[in-house]
Amino acid sequence: MTTGNEYRQAQLAIAELKAAVLSLLEKSQSGMSNAAIGRTLGIYAGHKRHEGHISRTVLAMLEADGVVEQDSEDQTWSVRKHQAA
Repeated sequence: MTTGNEYRQAQLAIAELKAAVLSLLEKSQSGMSNAAIGRTLGIYAGHKRHEGHISRTVLAMLEADGVVEQDSEDQTWSVRKHQAA
């Protein structure tokens, strides 16, 4: 049985990852690929042929939050110009 501390700890970790990805994208002039984000933050790990799932999941969370978007042509990620309210 958990005390809820583990849940809180996990939520804080996710919040820190989201903040790190967002900070990195805010500094980028032309967007960044999932691979570049993951490698820069040291989270591009995964099992064979499945690298990049951690950074991609964080990007999907930020996309659902309405704060990042992916360019459909070059697949780079950037901060949304008009963020969801």
